[in-house]
Amino acid sequence: MTSETAVIDTAARASLWLQPHRIVLILIALGLVASAAYFMRWDWLPQYWEMGLMGIWRALWILAVTCTLGFMIALPIGLAQAAGSIWVAAPAKVFCTIIRGTPLLLQLWLLYYGLGSLFPQYPWIRESWMWPYLRQAWPYGVLALTLSFAGYEGEVMRGAFAGVPKGQLEAARAFGMSRWKIFRRIWLPQAFYRALPTLTGETVLQLKSTPLVATISVIDIFAVSSKVRQDTYLTYEPLLLLALIYMAITGILVFAFSRIEARIPVKIG
Repeated sequence: MTSETAVIDTAARASLWLQPHRIVLILIALGLVASAAYFMRWDWLPQYWEMGLMGIWRALWILAVTCTLGFMIALPIGLAQAAGSIWVAAPAKVFCTIIRGTPLLLQLWLLYYGLGSLFPQYPWIRESWMWPYLRQAWPYGVLALTLSFAGYEGEVMRGAFAGVPKGQLEAARAFGMSRWKIFRRIWLPQAFYRALPTLTGETVLQLKSTPLVATISVIDIFAVSSKVRQDTYLTYEPLLLLALIYMAITGILVFAFSRIEARIPVKIG
Protein backbone atom coordinates (compact mmCIF):
# COMPACT_ATOMS: atom_id res chain seq x y z
CA MET A 1 0.00 0.00 0.00
CA THR A 2 1.46 3.34 -1.08
CA SER A 3 1.41 6.46 1.05
CA GLU A 4 -1.20 8.06 -1.22
CA THR A 5 -3.46 5.03 -0.91
CA ALA A 6 -3.05 5.05 2.87
CA VAL A 7 -4.00 8.74 3.03
CA ILE A 8 -7.07 8.14 0.87
CA ASP A 9 -8.09 5.16 3.03
CA THR A 10 -7.68 7.20 6.22
CA ALA A 11 -9.72 10.05 4.77
CA ALA A 12 -12.47 7.65 3.71
CA ARG A 13 -12.67 6.19 7.21
CA ALA A 14 -12.77 9.66 8.75
CA SER A 15 -15.58 10.70 6.41
CA LEU A 16 -17.70 7.83 7.72
CA TRP A 17 -17.64 9.40 11.19
CA LEU A 18 -18.48 12.85 9.81
CA GLN A 19 -21.84 11.81 8.40
CA PRO A 20 -24.74 13.86 9.86
CA HIS A 21 -26.52 11.02 11.63
CA ARG A 22 -23.29 9.89 13.31
CA ILE A 23 -22.54 13.42 14.48
CA VAL A 24 -26.04 13.69 15.96
CA LEU A 25 -25.65 10.37 17.78
CA ILE A 26 -22.26 11.41 19.16
CA LEU A 27 -23.67 14.72 20.40
CA ILE A 28 -26.61 12.93 22.04
CA ALA A 29 -24.22 10.50 23.76
CA LEU A 30 -22.02 13.34 25.00
CA GLY A 31 -25.09 15.16 26.28
CA LEU A 32 -26.27 12.10 28.19
CA VAL A 33 -22.83 11.64 29.74
CA ALA A 34 -22.68 15.29 30.77
CA SER A 35 -26.18 15.13 32.25
CA ALA A 36 -25.36 11.99 34.20
CA ALA A 37 -22.16 13.52 35.53
CA TYR A 38 -23.89 16.74 36.62
CA PHE A 39 -27.30 15.64 37.91
CA MET A 40 -26.46 12.25 39.47
CA ARG A 41 -24.51 11.40 42.61
CA TRP A 42 -21.08 9.88 42.12
CA ASP A 43 -19.49 10.69 45.48
CA TRP A 44 -19.71 7.01 46.45
CA LEU A 45 -17.22 5.93 43.77
CA PRO A 46 -14.00 6.38 45.83
CA GLN A 47 -15.39 4.22 48.62
CA TYR A 48 -16.25 1.30 46.31
CA TRP A 49 -13.51 1.77 43.71
CA GLU A 50 -11.27 -1.05 44.91
CA MET A 51 -14.19 -3.42 45.41
CA GLY A 52 -15.48 -2.59 41.92
CA LEU A 53 -12.13 -3.33 40.29
CA MET A 54 -12.00 -6.66 42.12
CA GLY A 55 -15.53 -7.42 40.91
CA ILE A 56 -14.59 -6.64 37.31
CA TRP A 57 -11.51 -8.85 37.57
CA ARG A 58 -13.56 -11.71 39.01
CA ALA A 59 -16.17 -11.41 36.27
CA LEU A 60 -13.47 -11.44 33.58
CA TRP A 61 -11.72 -14.38 35.26
CA ILE A 62 -14.96 -16.37 35.35
CA LEU A 63 -15.64 -15.48 31.71
CA ALA A 64 -12.18 -16.53 30.54
CA VAL A 65 -12.08 -19.78 32.51
CA THR A 66 -15.61 -20.94 31.65
CA CYS A 67 -15.29 -20.09 27.95
CA THR A 68 -11.93 -21.83 27.67
CA LEU A 69 -13.00 -24.97 29.52
CA GLY A 70 -16.41 -24.95 27.86
CA PHE A 71 -14.91 -24.77 24.38
CA MET A 72 -12.50 -27.60 25.19
CA ILE A 73 -15.51 -29.73 26.18
CA ALA A 74 -17.54 -28.55 23.18
CA LEU A 75 -14.96 -29.79 20.67
CA PRO A 76 -15.35 -33.53 21.43
CA ILE A 77 -19.11 -33.06 21.91
CA GLY A 78 -19.46 -31.49 18.48
CA LEU A 79 -17.13 -34.02 16.88
CA ALA A 80 -19.01 -36.92 18.46
CA GLN A 81 -22.30 -35.70 17.01
CA ALA A 82 -20.83 -34.98 13.57
CA ALA A 83 -18.73 -38.10 13.03
CA GLY A 84 -19.14 -40.44 15.99
CA SER A 85 -21.12 -43.65 16.28
CA ILE A 86 -24.58 -43.68 17.80
CA TRP A 87 -23.09 -44.74 21.14
CA VAL A 88 -21.10 -41.52 21.47
CA ALA A 89 -23.35 -39.22 19.42
CA ALA A 90 -26.49 -39.96 21.45
CA PRO A 91 -25.06 -39.02 24.89
CA ALA A 92 -23.56 -35.86 23.38
CA LYS A 93 -26.92 -34.96 21.86
CA VAL A 94 -28.72 -35.61 25.14
CA PHE A 95 -26.24 -33.41 27.01
CA CYS A 96 -26.73 -30.51 24.58
CA THR A 97 -30.50 -30.92 24.70
CA ILE A 98 -30.62 -30.83 28.51
CA ILE A 99 -28.31 -27.83 28.77
CA ARG A 100 -30.11 -25.86 26.07
CA GLY A 101 -33.55 -26.85 27.30
CA THR A 102 -33.22 -25.77 30.94
CA PRO A 103 -32.54 -22.31 32.42
CA LEU A 104 -28.97 -21.59 33.44
CA LEU A 105 -30.15 -20.33 36.83
CA LEU A 106 -31.82 -23.70 37.47
CA GLN A 107 -28.62 -25.54 36.54
CA LEU A 108 -26.60 -23.27 38.81
CA TRP A 109 -28.90 -23.79 41.79
CA LEU A 110 -29.07 -27.56 41.25
CA LEU A 111 -25.29 -27.73 41.43
CA TYR A 112 -24.88 -25.34 44.36
CA TYR A 113 -27.89 -26.15 46.55
CA GLY A 114 -28.27 -29.75 45.37
CA LEU A 115 -24.85 -31.24 44.74
CA GLY A 116 -23.16 -28.82 47.12
CA SER A 117 -25.40 -29.92 50.00
CA LEU A 118 -24.50 -33.59 49.48
CA PHE A 119 -20.74 -33.27 49.86
CA PRO A 120 -20.73 -32.40 53.60
CA GLN A 121 -22.52 -35.68 54.31
CA TYR A 122 -19.48 -37.74 53.30
CA PRO A 123 -16.56 -37.68 55.78
CA TRP A 124 -14.02 -38.76 53.17
CA ILE A 125 -14.86 -35.65 51.13
CA ARG A 126 -14.58 -33.34 54.14
CA GLU A 127 -11.18 -34.85 54.93
CA SER A 128 -9.85 -34.65 51.37
CA TRP A 129 -7.88 -31.87 49.70
CA MET A 130 -10.98 -30.94 47.69
CA TRP A 131 -13.02 -29.81 50.68
CA PRO A 132 -11.56 -26.27 50.98
CA TYR A 133 -12.74 -25.69 47.40
CA LEU A 134 -16.04 -27.58 47.53
CA ARG A 135 -17.20 -25.59 50.54
CA GLN A 136 -16.92 -22.35 48.53
CA ALA A 137 -19.46 -21.06 46.03
CA TRP A 138 -17.30 -20.16 43.05
CA PRO A 139 -16.50 -23.73 41.86
CA TYR A 140 -20.21 -24.40 41.36
CA GLY A 141 -20.61 -21.15 39.45
CA VAL A 142 -17.65 -21.98 37.23
CA LEU A 143 -18.94 -25.52 36.66
CA ALA A 144 -22.46 -24.37 35.77
CA LEU A 145 -21.26 -21.71 33.34
CA THR A 146 -18.72 -24.10 31.80
CA LEU A 147 -21.32 -26.80 31.16
CA SER A 148 -23.74 -24.22 29.78
CA PHE A 149 -21.15 -22.87 27.34
CA ALA A 150 -20.16 -26.41 26.35
CA GLY A 151 -23.78 -27.36 25.66
CA TYR A 152 -24.49 -24.43 23.39
CA GLU A 153 -21.11 -24.37 21.68
CA GLY A 154 -21.12 -28.16 21.28
CA GLU A 155 -24.15 -27.87 19.03
CA VAL A 156 -22.47 -25.05 17.11
CA MET A 157 -19.34 -27.15 16.59
CA ARG A 158 -21.47 -30.05 15.40
CA GLY A 159 -22.75 -27.91 12.56
CA ALA A 160 -19.29 -26.49 11.91
CA PHE A 161 -17.67 -29.93 11.66
CA ALA A 162 -20.49 -31.18 9.44
CA GLY A 163 -20.15 -28.11 7.20
CA VAL A 164 -16.56 -28.80 6.17
CA PRO A 165 -16.64 -30.24 2.61
CA LYS A 166 -16.13 -33.98 2.69
CA GLY A 167 -14.16 -33.81 -0.54
CA GLN A 168 -11.29 -32.08 1.26
CA LEU A 169 -11.18 -34.79 3.91
CA GLU A 170 -11.28 -37.55 1.30
CA ALA A 171 -8.50 -35.87 -0.68
CA ALA A 172 -6.37 -35.69 2.45
CA ARG A 173 -6.91 -39.40 3.07
CA ALA A 174 -5.95 -40.12 -0.54
CA PHE A 175 -2.65 -38.31 0.06
CA GLY A 176 -1.96 -40.63 2.99
CA MET A 177 -2.49 -38.16 5.82
CA SER A 178 -3.27 -39.66 9.21
CA ARG A 179 -6.59 -39.02 10.95
CA TRP A 180 -4.97 -36.82 13.56
CA LYS A 181 -3.17 -34.76 10.92
CA ILE A 182 -6.38 -34.36 8.90
CA PHE A 183 -8.20 -33.21 12.01
CA ARG A 184 -5.46 -30.83 13.10
CA ARG A 185 -4.56 -29.34 9.70
CA ILE A 186 -7.87 -29.35 7.79
CA TRP A 187 -10.99 -30.25 9.74
CA LEU A 188 -10.52 -28.30 12.98
CA PRO A 189 -9.23 -25.01 11.47
CA GLN A 190 -12.07 -24.79 8.97
CA ALA A 191 -14.69 -25.79 11.54
CA PHE A 192 -13.34 -23.19 13.95
CA TYR A 193 -13.50 -20.48 11.29
CA ARG A 194 -17.08 -21.43 10.44
CA ALA A 195 -18.06 -21.33 14.12
CA LEU A 196 -16.20 -18.12 14.96
CA PRO A 197 -19.10 -15.66 14.38
CA THR A 198 -21.35 -17.75 16.60
CA LEU A 199 -18.55 -18.18 19.11
CA THR A 200 -18.35 -14.40 19.37
CA GLY A 201 -22.04 -14.19 20.18
CA GLU A 202 -21.86 -17.05 22.67
CA THR A 203 -18.94 -15.38 24.46
CA VAL A 204 -20.91 -12.14 24.77
CA LEU A 205 -23.91 -14.08 26.08
CA GLN A 206 -21.60 -15.82 28.55
CA LEU A 207 -20.47 -12.42 29.80
CA LYS A 208 -24.09 -11.46 30.37
CA SER A 209 -24.65 -14.73 32.25
CA THR A 210 -21.85 -14.18 34.76
CA PRO A 211 -24.04 -11.99 37.06
CA LEU A 212 -26.00 -15.13 37.94
CA VAL A 213 -23.13 -16.24 40.18
CA ALA A 214 -24.10 -13.39 42.50
CA THR A 215 -27.17 -15.47 43.46
CA ILE A 216 -24.87 -17.99 45.17
CA SER A 217 -22.83 -15.32 46.99
CA VAL A 218 -19.95 -14.98 44.52
CA ILE A 219 -18.85 -11.33 44.58
CA ASP A 220 -18.53 -10.11 41.00
CA ILE A 221 -19.18 -6.64 39.60
CA PHE A 222 -22.95 -7.22 39.65
CA ALA A 223 -22.83 -8.12 43.34
CA VAL A 224 -20.78 -4.97 44.00
CA SER A 225 -23.45 -2.92 42.24
CA SER A 226 -26.13 -4.51 44.42
CA LYS A 227 -24.13 -3.69 47.55
CA VAL A 228 -23.80 -0.06 46.47
CA ARG A 229 -27.55 0.17 46.01
CA GLN A 230 -28.18 -1.35 49.42
CA ASP A 231 -25.69 0.91 51.20
CA THR A 232 -26.43 4.22 49.48
CA TYR A 233 -30.09 3.76 48.47
CA LEU A 234 -29.12 4.86 44.97
CA THR A 235 -30.67 2.98 42.08
CA TYR A 236 -29.78 4.53 38.76
CA GLU A 237 -26.15 5.48 39.31
CA PRO A 238 -24.70 2.02 40.08
CA LEU A 239 -26.89 0.34 37.48
CA LEU A 240 -25.92 2.89 34.83
CA LEU A 241 -22.24 2.44 35.61
CA LEU A 242 -22.70 -1.34 35.55
CA ALA A 243 -24.31 -1.13 32.11
CA LEU A 244 -21.43 0.98 30.80
CA ILE A 245 -18.90 -1.54 32.14
CA TYR A 246 -20.63 -4.46 30.43
CA MET A 247 -20.96 -2.49 27.20
CA ALA A 248 -17.26 -1.63 27.27
CA ILE A 249 -16.25 -5.26 27.84
CA THR A 250 -18.64 -6.39 25.10
CA GLY A 251 -17.13 -3.88 22.67
CA ILE A 252 -13.62 -5.12 23.44
CA LEU A 253 -14.69 -8.75 22.94
CA VAL A 254 -16.41 -8.05 19.62
CA PHE A 255 -13.41 -6.06 18.37
CA ALA A 256 -10.96 -8.79 19.41
CA PHE A 257 -12.97 -11.54 17.73
CA SER A 258 -13.38 -9.45 14.57
CA ARG A 259 -9.60 -9.06 14.37
CA ILE A 260 -9.13 -12.80 14.84
CA GLU A 261 -11.76 -13.53 12.20
CA ALA A 262 -10.01 -11.19 9.76
CA ARG A 263 -6.67 -12.97 10.22
CA ILE A 264 -7.76 -16.61 10.19
CA PRO A 265 -8.52 -16.95 6.43
CA VAL A 266 -4.92 -15.95 5.67
CA LYS A 267 -3.63 -18.66 7.99
CA ILE A 268 -5.98 -21.29 6.58
CA GLY A 269 -5.21 -20.40 2.99
